[in-house]
Amino acid sequence: MPPVVIPWSEQPIHFLDFEGSVSSGILEYGVATLHRGAITGLRSRLCRPKGVIPPQDTAVHGLTDRDLAAEAPIADDWEYFATLRESGPLAAHHAGAENSLLKSVWPYPRSSPDFARGAGRLAEWGPWVDTGPLCAQFRPGPGGRLEELIMNLGLSARLVAEAARLCPPARRHFHAAPYDALAGALLLLELGRDEGFAGLTVRQLLAFSTLDPRKRAALTQPELF
Repeated sequence: MPPVVIPWSEQPIHFLDFEGSVSSGILEYGVATLHRGAITGLRSRLCRPKGVIPPQDTAVHGLTDRDLAAEAPIADDWEYFATLRESGPLAAHHAGAENSLLKSVWPYPRSSPDFARGAGRLAEWGPWVDTGPLCAQFRPGPGGRLEELIMNLGLSARLVAEAARLCPPARRHFHAAPYDALAGALLLLELGRDEGFAGLTVRQLLAFSTLDPRKRAALTQPELF
């Protein structure tokens, strides 16, 4: 079957953010879905820890063991995350952390489409759309942290407005998973305003999401069969 070639904006993309660590587990997730130049949904919830939450982590995200004791564990959401991966590429800002946390719960998803090549299937959570490398290449400037990019690209007011519409009231700040997922999704939409970026295919978007030339070549090499 020949590869399917479509602009990235025509493909649903799911922007993830997690709060937590490998030791404490995923404590909160936020997932903002983008399609056709808009955020079409935001889902989030708190999750029961698998280990003790260090005080220094609570100082960042504001979550305590007591807050989360009655929540269901992240492992209960296997079907949701597996279905996300089947329907579109996953995205994150500096995606290595999200990939590691996701794999600490489920090492592999179900067999899912290979969006990098537009044909075939694979059992991997990636390759990821990553706004860290994408912003560095298409909107270079000082600062690469999510908060800095939102401010430097003039997205602060839009983020506040979208968070008021979509995020739980207590989680409308940076280092809250739904807020950070929404912020990352807005970064990707902002990049999409550039003429040279808007026309990228899904395959090209995933290739530009890594600065490693070998990984980029592996994402773009032609199918052998």
